[in-house]
Amino acid sequence: MDPLLVCLALCGAITAATWLASVVTHEYSWVDRIWSIAPVAYVWVFAAADLSPRLLLMATLVTLWGIRLTFNFARKGGYRPGGEDYRWAVLRERMSPRAFAWFNLGFISIYQNALILAFCLPAFTAAGGTAALGGWDLALAALFLAFLVGETVADQQQWRFHLWKAAEREAGRVPRPGFLQEGLFRISRHPNFFFEQAQWWVFAGFAVSATGVWLHWTQVGALLLTLLFLGSTAFTEGISRSRYPEYEAYRRRTSALVPWFPRRSPADVEAHQPV
Repeated sequence: MDPLLVCLALCGAITAATWLASVVTHEYSWVDRIWSIAPVAYVWVFAAADLSPRLLLMATLVTLWGIRLTFNFARKGGYRPGGEDYRWAVLRERMSPRAFAWFNLGFISIYQNALILAFCLPAFTAAGGTAALGGWDLALAALFLAFLVGETVADQQQWRFHLWKAAEREAGRVPRPGFLQEGLFRISRHPNFFFEQAQWWVFAGFAVSATGVWLHWTQVGALLLTLLFLGSTAFTEGISRSRYPEYEAYRRRTSALVPWFPRRSPADVEAHQPV
């Protein structure tokens, strides 16, 4: 059977299941719960149909990605009842019940599930390539793993910070600062977002290596994922700015996504001016 048709059918079944689950439970993070699982299934469908070294390498890398993300999501309580992303609650307050119901169907359920399949489709293009596995593939694999390590470190730093915040609250103290600004978060406000997107752009690179074609339609998935993260970043930061007055200063001095040297504040610049 055509692996693309299998993935399309699987995507349709997952879309229907996550939407029905959200309607029945009134929780809207069901797509989040399959986000790290569905790509592993999709890429292995293509790998099983092709059995080439490149596809097996791609499937292995995505499996490692999925294990890491599933672990991180589970330890934060994402699979427990009530483990809904806090941003959906904020959005529900801003929308009418009818508008949010359509948003849940159209964006959360249909669009996001289609996007998950879309950023896995370079495996479909790679399966049709004729080039043998080579040095470029190994370089891409090394880069994918480097970004995977980066995201692991960022998530671990964030996890430890939230454990510290919880301990401070249990002790009756107000955590200061209220948001993470150290480690990788000193050079990027969202390093985990950056590394996540970077991995899927690298994944799309395997299709280039397989075909020798620099532009192909299955790169659209990585592009749409980047656009989703840009919107998610803006929404998340809007919430942070409303909660923490000092977030604006952090925002001015720290790169949004791509890790980079922190910018000095006007006060710092003035202090270093010659007298």
